[in-house]
Amino acid sequence: MISLITIVGLGAGDINQLPLGVYRLLTKSSTIFARTLDHPVVTELQKEGILFESFDGIYEKHNQFEAVYEEIAAKLAEYAQKQGEIIYAVPGHPIVAEKTVQLLLEKARSRELKVTIAGGHSFLDDLFTSVGADPIEGFQFLDGTALKKEDINIFQHVVIAQVYDAFVASDVKLTLMEKYPDEYEVTIVTAAGGTGQQVKKLPLYELDRQVELNNLTSLYVPPVQKEEDTYKEFSVLRQIIAELRGPNGCPWDLEQTHESLKKYLIEEAYELLDAIDREDDEHMIEELGDVLLQVLLHAQVGEDEGMFSIEDVIESISRKMIRRHPHVFGNIKAESAEDVVSNWQEIKKQEKGNKDLFRLDEVEKGLPALMRAHEFQKKAAKAGFDWDDPSGAIEKVTEEWQEFLDEVQSGDGRKQLDEFGDVLFALVNAARFYAIHPEEALAKANEKFYRRFSHVEKRVKESGRPFSEFKLNELDDYWDEAKKMGL
Repeated sequence: MISLITIVGLGAGDINQLPLGVYRLLTKSSTIFARTLDHPVVTELQKEGILFESFDGIYEKHNQFEAVYEEIAAKLAEYAQKQGEIIYAVPGHPIVAEKTVQLLLEKARSRELKVTIAGGHSFLDDLFTSVGADPIEGFQFLDGTALKKEDINIFQHVVIAQVYDAFVASDVKLTLMEKYPDEYEVTIVTAAGGTGQQVKKLPLYELDRQVELNNLTSLYVPPVQKEEDTYKEFSVLRQIIAELRGPNGCPWDLEQTHESLKKYLIEEAYELLDAIDREDDEHMIEELGDVLLQVLLHAQVGEDEGMFSIEDVIESISRKMIRRHPHVFGNIKAESAEDVVSNWQEIKKQEKGNKDLFRLDEVEKGLPALMRAHEFQKKAAKAGFDWDDPSGAIEKVTEEWQEFLDEVQSGDGRKQLDEFGDVLFALVNAARFYAIHPEEALAKANEKFYRRFSHVEKRVKESGRPFSEFKLNELDDYWDEAKKMGL
C-alpha cells in the first residue's frame, strides 16, 4: 500500500492569508502534523478545535539543523506508513526554504511513499512589498541556518529566511559582515503581509541585539550602492584591471606583455616574502594584493589576445588541486605528509604521460639559482645520491672553499666564478642537512645587514661628517654598537 503525505503551507502571516482550499483541507482534518506550533495560523486553528502534533521537541535533541530535519522526515514517513495518509503543515510555502519537504520528496522517489503539495501562501511577494523592492532587478533567497559568504551576491536584493532566533541571527550577522560594512542598513521583516507584520531597519552589527525574532522572521539586505563598499569583490577587481587595459585605460598598462611583466611578478613575490619574514600582517595583505594584481594582469593580457582568461586559470588550478588530492576529494589514503608528497609526485608523473624524464627535469627552470640548487639536491638525495651525515657535506664546503682560494691566487676570473659557484652549491647542500632553507637564511642575513648598516649610517649622519672622512675601524665601532643593541 502506498502511503500519502499531503503537505500544506501556513504562510508567513495570519489565518486571513491562507488560501481557501488550504483552509478547508486543514479544518476537515482531525489531526495535523506540524513542524512547529510557533505560528499564528496554528494558534487560530487550535481555537477552532483542530489538533496538531508538532516536532518542536526534536530541535532540542540535535546540535545540527540537518539532523533535526532528517529525523522529522523519517518520523513523517513512519507515521504515513502506519496511518496510510497524513497531513503535514509547515510555515510559509512548502517548496520555499523548507528542508523537510525536500527530504520527503527524495524519499518519495525511492520508496512506496507519495507526497503531494497542497499549496500555501509564499511570503516573498509580501516581503518585497513591505521593503519596497522590485525582485525583477535580481534577488537571492538564502537559508539563514546554512549561510555561506560565497553564496552572497552583494549586487542583488538578498532575502535570508529562517532567521528565527539570536543564535542564527548572530551567525548570519558575522557572515554578512565579511561582505558588507558593519554599519550597512538591513531590514528585519516578521509576519510579512499579515496583521502582525513588523518591519524594522537597523545597522547590520545590531542584527542579533535587542531584536525579537521568531520563525516568521526574514532578513532583507539591499544591493550595495556605494562603490567603496564593493572593493572586496573579486569581480570588481577584475573589472578594474580590464578598464586599466581598456581603450580609455592607462597607457602603461596597455603597453604591458607577458614578457614585460615577468620582472614585476618576481619583485612582488620577494616583497611578499619580506613581509612574511617581518611577520607584518598589514604588509602581507598589501603584498599579496600586489601578487594577485600580477596574476590578473597576465590573465587580462591573455584575454585581450584571445588566448585565455582568468576563468581558465581558476578552472585549471581547481582541477589540479582536486586531481592531486585524492586523499581529500577521493578515496585514496594518506596518513602522513610524506604519503601526500609521494602521491603528488606519482600523479604529476601520470599527468606528463609517464615520459622517461630525468629526475632533475622536475625542478622548475625559472626558480632563482639558490632555490633551484636546493631543489636539485633534494631530488638527488631522494635517489640516494647523498652523504650519510652532515660531516660529508661540511667537508665538501671546506674543500670547495680551498679550491676557490687557490683560483684567487691564480688570478683566473673565469675559474674564480666557477669555483665560487661550487662554494655556494656546497653551502646549500650543507644547509639541507640542518633543515635550513638557503633562500630564507640569506633573506634573514640581508635583513640583518640592512638593520646594522642603517644604524651605522644613522650614526654617521648624527656626526655631521661625510662617510668619506670615517676610517673603517670607526665604522666598525658603530657596527659593533648595532650588534650590542640586538639589531
